Amino acid sequence: MINALILSADNFEDTELLVPYYRFKEAGDEVIVASAGRGAIKGKHGYEVAVTKSLDEVNPDDYAILVLPGGAAPASVRKEPKALEIARSFFKHNKPVAAICHGPQILISAGLLKGKHATCYLSVIDELKESGAIYEDGEVVVDGNLVTSRQPADLPAFMREAMKQLKQ
Repeated sequence: MINALILSADNFEDTELLVPYYRFKEAGDEVIVASAGRGAIKGKHGYEVAVTKSLDEVNPDDYAILVLPGGAAPASVRKEPKALEIARSFFKHNKPVAAICHGPQILISAGLLKGKHATCYLSVIDELKESGAIYEDGEVVVDGNLVTSRQPADLPAFMREAMKQLKQ
């Protein structure tokens, strides 16, 4: 069993949070959803997800993988210093990070993508390139412990590679 950490906020892309959430649960893993505050967060399409921990309650050392779903949520998550600190800790300790759609924006704000091969949603491409990342247009791009994908249609490839990172 591993512990998976998902960072998100209101207006997340529903499938990009729920598919990883349930895939890890299916594998018998513990999944923690963290956001700026407790309560629930609501997806773009109306799904509500309970927030297990506030960002301030998260110790990155307790988790094996970080998942960053897309939608509009990363625009607010990236403004939280604690979220950027969590992402930096995963990179520092060479732990897997899986970001899809707008999720890489959090990694851009944390200054973590310079020289990394990555992909993202169409509207984030310029920002990704400006951060020093090497943009690749593919359903999934893996660079060491970093797994990135573009959109909900890429979820099967995204989750296959994320699970490989954990050898599950």
